[in-house]
Amino acid sequence: MKLQDLGEFKLIDRIRQQVVNGAGVHLGIGDDAAVLSVPDGHHLLTSTDLLIEDVHFRHDWTDCEALGHKAVAVNLSDIAAMGGTPRYLYLGLACPGETDLNDINAFLKGALAEAAHYNVTLVGGDTCRSPGPWMISVTIEGSALAHQAVCRDGAQPGDLIMVSGTLGDSALALHLLNNGKEPEAALLARHHQPTAQVELGRLLGKQRLAKAMIDISDGLASDLEHILRASQVDGFIEENRLPLSELFQRHTDTEPALRELALHGGEDYELLFTVAPEKAADVVALGAELNLSLTSIGVIQGGSGALYLKDRTGTVRPILVRGYDHFCRS
Repeated sequence: MKLQDLGEFKLIDRIRQQVVNGAGVHLGIGDDAAVLSVPDGHHLLTSTDLLIEDVHFRHDWTDCEALGHKAVAVNLSDIAAMGGTPRYLYLGLACPGETDLNDINAFLKGALAEAAHYNVTLVGGDTCRSPGPWMISVTIEGSALAHQAVCRDGAQPGDLIMVSGTLGDSALALHLLNNGKEPEAALLARHHQPTAQVELGRLLGKQRLAKAMIDISDGLASDLEHILRASQVDGFIEENRLPLSELFQRHTDTEPALRELALHGGEDYELLFTVAPEKAADVVALGAELNLSLTSIGVIQGGSGALYLKDRTGTVRPILVRGYDHFCRS
């Protein structure tokens, strides 16, 4: 069946039937607006993203269920980067009337499964016919204890720069796809179904361990630059300390130029944060508790937003930031 045979309102009914309202939802899908609440003593956090076919994804590279997972995960990651707890999801979808309903069902299955994994409730959104590409709008609302959201402007000289997980895997997968090569399954998973580090972010905020934090969406160097500029400090990182997966290292052993992807590749959706040195042991213990690798890659210094790299030869040089920019840089 095609989407045009079902119609918009029957599609919305199908979506509503799959949703169970969670805590704080007084009125969800079905009215002009959702009626929601956040716990007493919390501030509301809101993040939104657009994903457009042939800009952010290609149907010949990803299936619709994985696309649904990723559409939600990238927004969950923004709430994690603020040290918050995600709660509510809004989903907008525009696609051609000729779209097969099986593709819509697969997309919704992935999106709702990703939301349910983090106890997030779909409470609204919109549907529309597109003359061509799919366009996906995702908004996530969460909350953090009042005055405890972790922002980008809290880094101070002497702080350690730390990152979760490994870097460059998603960008390597995209590089291989763009060059007509089939990435290994683990690399494809990092690109098509990233993991939002929600619990790590929440605990870094709750325990007041992270002083500044961001998720890595545009690349390590680009996103670290956001922290440096917001905090008006400089950053110094060491190439040899960047955490790399075995698969990534295997590819870079034969093509060393690919190492740049660990610095400038995007869509890792790991957390990048700064920590006071005396709190480093607590952060390491938290990583062990979550079975998640957390790596110190450098230090914050006095300055005004510059980033420096000590490369593999021991040479220290400024980094020319070239993360993805939809209008200026690509």
